[in-house]
Amino acid sequence: MNIEVLAKTDLNSIRDLAYKIWPIAYGEILSEEQLTYMLDKFYSVESLENQMIDKNHIFLIIKENNIPLGFASYELNCENNKKAKLHKIYVLPNLQQKGIGNMLLQEVEKRAKEANCDSVFLNVNRHNTAQEFYKKYNYTIIKQEDISIGNGYLMEDFVMEKKL
Repeated sequence: MNIEVLAKTDLNSIRDLAYKIWPIAYGEILSEEQLTYMLDKFYSVESLENQMIDKNHIFLIIKENNIPLGFASYELNCENNKKAKLHKIYVLPNLQQKGIGNMLLQEVEKRAKEANCDSVFLNVNRHNTAQEFYKKYNYTIIKQEDISIGNGYLMEDFVMEKKL
């Protein structure tokens, strides 16, 4: 398996993975309407380009035999502090619990350390079992927040953080 930084021209890979992963990851948490809204809002190629270019998100993709298995995105020195923000990390459902998510997480943490960040933080839905994944790697809940994303929808999240 190899992890690569994704070029702007390859964002279709992220979109395609998200559309395979999200219905399973969030199918029991979100309504079908909210799921469709969020995928369209956050994973259109135009939105992904905006995240990459205007918001300085760095996208990583993990592949085996040139087949995409999962992805992550992060931002260094988020909000002009010495923290990195993990924006996204997803692995195809049939490949979860095989260490792929951990490989992506470790790569983000390594890159954050190299950029002199002192911690990595993230948002996770308060009803998402992914919290346990992060706890396993020493992330702790530091607060909860509700974020309006438009169309009457709210993201109800925990913010988790790990000191590097």
